[in-house]
Amino acid sequence: MRCVWKAALAVACLRGLLPLGALDIPSAGIEDDSALRISLRDEWFLDTQDRVIAKKTQFHTLPGGGRIQVRAERSDDEFAVILARELTGPGGQGMGTFPGWAQGSWVYVRSRADGSPLRVRIYLRSDRYTFIQFRPLDRDRCQMDIVLYDGYIRRSLPVALPFERLLGMPLESVFTIAGEKLPRRYFDPDPANYRDLRLFIGNLRRKLPEISFRDDGAIDAQGGYVFIETLAAQDGKGGLNCSGFAKWVVDGILRPLTGGRLDIAALKAPFGLRGSSYTDMWEDIRDPFFGLDWTRNLAAQAWTVLRSPAYAVPEEFEVRDWPFSDLIYRGEESGQNAAPPPALRSYPGYLENSGFGVEGLRALLYTLAIDDPGRIYLASVNNETGPATTADNPRGLPRMRQHFHVAVLVPYFDEYGGFQIAVFESAEETRFSRFMARYPGHNVNLVRVPVEGALDP
Repeated sequence: MRCVWKAALAVACLRGLLPLGALDIPSAGIEDDSALRISLRDEWFLDTQDRVIAKKTQFHTLPGGGRIQVRAERSDDEFAVILARELTGPGGQGMGTFPGWAQGSWVYVRSRADGSPLRVRIYLRSDRYTFIQFRPLDRDRCQMDIVLYDGYIRRSLPVALPFERLLGMPLESVFTIAGEKLPRRYFDPDPANYRDLRLFIGNLRRKLPEISFRDDGAIDAQGGYVFIETLAAQDGKGGLNCSGFAKWVVDGILRPLTGGRLDIAALKAPFGLRGSSYTDMWEDIRDPFFGLDWTRNLAAQAWTVLRSPAYAVPEEFEVRDWPFSDLIYRGEESGQNAAPPPALRSYPGYLENSGFGVEGLRALLYTLAIDDPGRIYLASVNNETGPATTADNPRGLPRMRQHFHVAVLVPYFDEYGGFQIAVFESAEETRFSRFMARYPGHNVNLVRVPVEGALDP
């Protein structure tokens, strides 16, 4: 297989704006601000739009010492009262900034058209992309949304609580009413669970300068640089393509235990049920399932060595579950045209032998990092490819799904508790945002590989 894309970006990973997470506390320990909200109710929550917008920013200190900035903001259709907590630094001291999404921040949004309440948004972590929000439903109930990186793991879930009571109720009382409907684990990651992954990433970054890219390149079981398609030795300086690089990573995980490297021919073998009588005739010409077979074989070998052969089946190591059914789709800018406004749509989730739509990948990796820490993921990028319908090719054939690129994705929480996704592909490290932007409309099939800190490729 020839890797279609050659990474040529600077070695960097997508980082948050500030390393804030480990400065957070368990969400159950967020200092209550309900007394302050009650005191602000008439002047800030119930007053007219013009009077609220005209109010000067206020600062308040909670009994436990936490500082809150109260301010109003507006957009074309909405206006909001924001109780912005102060970001905290090492030792718990305030940093003097109030972005509106620091842990414990609380946002009340109303309509500019008639002043009606729209939602309350609550940030349980210092992460602008993870929050809970409540919206009015009827006289006796509100409805709850839980959003993680644009993925709705709960949407419009009825909660037996009138929306008006929410404005002055302690958070823990609200969450007690929500009960098991609120999965608190997604807001309380423990950075200690990701020490091995952080060590693995550090070791991998130190090893990267030793290798370079070469189309169709890999290292065979004897340690020689060869071409994947023919297994012939490479001439000149050896290198790795995207598939050969993923093998190099898995070899590095297994070699401290086995003393050897994996066999290339075995990794190219078909794995599991995939394809049909139609695709069978194109296996030799198009090799449509190369990336799928390659990553599945790598995962099977890894689980066999590191755990048990019982785990070496797709039902065990392949990611096939997802906790969200709706996703905020954000359009990309094209030329001089501005990106369309975000739209909430249904997310189809897992497709057999194809994986997940790339637009939901960040949300999926966030939940995987929480639910299954200590794993890296081999990604097989795929899409329907083939000649378009033209006068010379009236039937537009042959079009079929093709797995054409492989990458290593590592979702984890850094020592500060900030969520990160490291991306390694084609002998380099690249940005997750660039990886996403490169494959709009594509799917990504994911297989898990357990890791420890050691790496010896």
